[in-house]
Amino acid sequence: MTMGNRCAVIGVGQTHYTTKRRDVSIAGLVREAALRALEDAGLTFKDIDAVVIGKAPDLFEGVMMPEAYLADALGAAGKPMMRVHTAGSVGGSTALVGASLIQGGVHERVLVVAFEKQSESNATWALSTHLPFSASLVVGAGGYFAPHIREYMRRSGAPGHIGTLVAVKDRLNALKNPYAHLKIPGIDQKMVESTPMLWEPIRYLETCPSSDGACAMVLSSESAVTGTPAWVHGTAMRSEPIFRAGRDTVSPQAGKDCAADVYRQAGIADPRRQIDVAEVYVPFSWYEPMWLENLGFAAEGEGWKLTESGATALDGDTPWNASGGVLSSNPIGASGLIRFAEAALQVRGMAGEHQVDGARTALGHAYGGGAQFFAMWIVGRERP
Repeated sequence: MTMGNRCAVIGVGQTHYTTKRRDVSIAGLVREAALRALEDAGLTFKDIDAVVIGKAPDLFEGVMMPEAYLADALGAAGKPMMRVHTAGSVGGSTALVGASLIQGGVHERVLVVAFEKQSESNATWALSTHLPFSASLVVGAGGYFAPHIREYMRRSGAPGHIGTLVAVKDRLNALKNPYAHLKIPGIDQKMVESTPMLWEPIRYLETCPSSDGACAMVLSSESAVTGTPAWVHGTAMRSEPIFRAGRDTVSPQAGKDCAADVYRQAGIADPRRQIDVAEVYVPFSWYEPMWLENLGFAAEGEGWKLTESGATALDGDTPWNASGGVLSSNPIGASGLIRFAEAALQVRGMAGEHQVDGARTALGHAYGGGAQFFAMWIVGRERP
């Protein structure tokens, strides 16, 4: 580790993810997740030294600087509280900022929280740039990433059905996750292929939903651990300019560099063999094979073959998104933190029906913006 103090996850709390949470305000939503994380850790708000909160762009709800009014709901009155914002990767970045406060010896226990209440706005509209900056196509994230997917297919020679395999796999996993938003019994390739094409080659059931929800974790120093910890073995963040000359949008250099750094810290030379389960930010199904290559689980042009072989299934040799992933629950600001939290649950042996047997080392991954912001961590059952 680059910092001296060990950090552990000792509490995880999630809300149920759904299209609309009409019964709670934003404050009620984040408090629900926070209280569940504290209960898991056997603590109360009084035991927390600081709060780190993250969310995606304020336009997603139309509430500017929501963190300013959430301090009371999160027990942060009179305590340090800070907001993190790195677009869609923010949930992961929030966890890493909280971890750094532990690793640097600043605090003993930190509550990290991330959320989105998409039902109160329109994320596609918020993501669509308007004149005079560009023609307003109202295409949202899917319209932006579809050309990158088409270029991946051209480079790798991937057949067109690979995306449907990921969509089916992750949605089957979601049936085992009590918090998942989309639960589609009987989902199969035929069902996915029968849904409308939104942005070629992305079909309706190959894309993530719009969800309301929040996720929280309690992070602790070694001396303040309670219960069953997930130990942080490595943390890394990287970013790159969205319009850098020569930028490879199919396999961004920042993603490769972030993965290399976190693997170095955790002593991982072969991620496919040494990482037991991965929770990776896959908002459109084709990003599984793309990130398999970007993160070093497969050679360039070979990611789709790994997906097709069944290796990434819950019973495969390198399970990806056992929780159902972003394809099944997508409160954007929290989606990255959910990946990190689910990785922690796996190595704590507390993932319920979607637990991967014998999971001892797990990867949490998030990306955001135009695939330009990356956050990752490695957590393990054993103390580093």
